[in-house]
Amino acid sequence: MKKILIIDDEVNVAILLSKFLIRNGFDVSTASSGTSGMEALKNGEFNLVLCDFRLEDTDGREMLRNIKTQYPKTGVIIITGYSDIKMAVELIKMGAYDYITKPLYPDEILNTINKAFETHHALVEDADSPAVIADKSKSKENKKQVYASEFVAGSSRASKELVRQIELVAPTNYSVIILGESGTGKESVAKSIHLNSPRHNQPFIAMDCGSLTKELAASEFFGHEKGSFTGALYTKIGHFEMANGGTLFLDEVGNLSYEIQAALLRTVQERKVKRIGSTKEIDLDVRIIIATNESLQDGILKGKFREDLYHRFNEFTIYMPPLRDRGNDIMLLAEHFLKIANTELGRNVTTFSQEVIDCFMHYRWQGNIRELKNVIRRAALLAEDNEITMKALPLEISNFKTPVFEQQSSSSYTQTNDVPEVKENRHDLKNAALEAEYETIIKVLREVNFNKTKAAEILNIDRKTLYNKMKAINLK
Repeated sequence: MKKILIIDDEVNVAILLSKFLIRNGFDVSTASSGTSGMEALKNGEFNLVLCDFRLEDTDGREMLRNIKTQYPKTGVIIITGYSDIKMAVELIKMGAYDYITKPLYPDEILNTINKAFETHHALVEDADSPAVIADKSKSKENKKQVYASEFVAGSSRASKELVRQIELVAPTNYSVIILGESGTGKESVAKSIHLNSPRHNQPFIAMDCGSLTKELAASEFFGHEKGSFTGALYTKIGHFEMANGGTLFLDEVGNLSYEIQAALLRTVQERKVKRIGSTKEIDLDVRIIIATNESLQDGILKGKFREDLYHRFNEFTIYMPPLRDRGNDIMLLAEHFLKIANTELGRNVTTFSQEVIDCFMHYRWQGNIRELKNVIRRAALLAEDNEITMKALPLEISNFKTPVFEQQSSSSYTQTNDVPEVKENRHDLKNAALEAEYETIIKVLREVNFNKTKAAEILNIDRKTLYNKMKAINLK
């Protein structure tokens, strides 16, 4: 049976509408406020929500935003006493199926609801039917695949250690600090932790603290009641409340003001949140994951970050290695992003030229994974055939100064048995060990006809390490 939730603070309207829809074969529940409506959605499966725009504790925009964030497959129809074309367009852009004005006419309501179920095939089946249960299970698997596609487990030592740490901390309730340069994929790791935790069926709410002003931060974190300050035209549910039961990811947390940090500390300690202008405390069950590209300990020393808050968060720390330290993962990620770009653009670019591979392997990647992804998307669009060549790369990458040892062609490498001297004192044990190492490197390079990728694999090191060792002995 098709399940509908009516959210309206006018009890008589809700009762009459409920009885009418029940007579027409729907399973109907009602809620008299935005808060009770979200609670009903959390505890039950609904195909469609009929929500009044003007509620005592919130408004239709906020309800629509929350429903679409937490329950994206649930259809929403907004009911209001005001006819405003601009508002209707805005709500539909935000994801509402339709917009009905009061007074309500039975035929119009029934027609709109039936069209909603006809248009959105996912709403047609009974929420509890075996088909929908199977579809939900498949949806969860697909969601896992999406998050897994954002976090690509590489083959480098740094990537394997990162995966190990995620697997260790995910099943726990530990707060996690993710440290790393911008663009290293901190949010994708946070999602991976959430998805592999017992909370995976609950909301994952991400919040960019770097974009928050001091004035907005409290409202975004904790929410506010209607009329609690100038401009508070409706009740707003904060991010803590939205993430209740799930995971709250705070990115660039080091940018928060000292005053907000104090309020954040109290919320984390007490596990309770109170909206601005309210006296009611709401119990919280939220796992917190934070990310920063700056040292919070330096912030503590400079008086910019609270030490007590840092220790509240610092139950487990994960360090995100920069892309330049991930060796062969660079091409693994490049191939992954190329597949995504092909799907997005309808292209069939399948390979990278050897020149591009060498370029990628020695480039510094200051923007890390984010930069690589953007480079691949651009190159896939510009590629003339099924191969990405240097012509498709941005100038800052294609013109990047190549170290001398990489500019030599394989035919120009010295083919003698002499090993370059490291120091004059050849009886020094350290130098003897280095010479033995260099002899092995040269031997392996010759065996694979100076294919650096194969040589690195045989030597059990990444290409960057091999390049550095070759540069150290000026191998030509």
